[in-house]
Amino acid sequence: MATTRKPGAESAHDVAFVLDWMKANGTKQVRESMAPRFGIVVDKAFGTTMAQLKQLAKVVGRDQALSLALWDTGWYDARMFACLIGEPKEVTAAQMDAWCGDFDNWATCDTACFALFDKTPHALARVKAWAKRKPEFEKRAAFALLASVALHDKKAADGPIIALLPLCEGAANDERNFVKKGVSWALRSVGTRSAECHAAVLGIAERLSLSKHATERWVGKDVLKDITRPLVTKRLERIEQKRRVT
Repeated sequence: MATTRKPGAESAHDVAFVLDWMKANGTKQVRESMAPRFGIVVDKAFGTTMAQLKQLAKVVGRDQALSLALWDTGWYDARMFACLIGEPKEVTAAQMDAWCGDFDNWATCDTACFALFDKTPHALARVKAWAKRKPEFEKRAAFALLASVALHDKKAADGPIIALLPLCEGAANDERNFVKKGVSWALRSVGTRSAECHAAVLGIAERLSLSKHATERWVGKDVLKDITRPLVTKRLERIEQKRRVT
């Protein structure tokens, strides 16, 4: 199994070492602020910050085996770190499904999608599969992943991404906070990707904004407010100009 390790970092490639490091660097202040300040409710957390985890990730590099092992510990910090060091080329659809089933808060869900899963070849297929899931954070994962692909994969064709937009429209009536915000995030991200994507999202957002369903109206108006900003319009113009040149 391929692993990228930096010189002198061998000790960091050990589950016990990483957990001990998190225990030593975590704080009660961070743990106690997670729920009231960020809405992150978990059973097991050391209280490390994302900035600290990113610094350790620079030392460790990509390590798929360590990523899998840390995820299985169930610790919040360990799972966040696992997302940062996983090797996208070695992530399987089965792993993605298993991790999705473990999502119990928005931070782990979004970090997995934004930092790891969107770089895999299974991403769009998982969007379609997860949109059918019932638990709040598992369903959110579908739209967090779609948003992440739209934002990060600049080389991907627009067609397959646009083809998934009906999933967003279909889930826009889900009143659960993290689902409806995930749907809005996906639509806003796709809507700023290109002129074609913008047009497709604009139509959906306009329909939703006129819905009799309160949650659908909220999603529609939230998306419209974002993708009709002058800054977005100028950005789309630059994107289209660049595409014509290339």
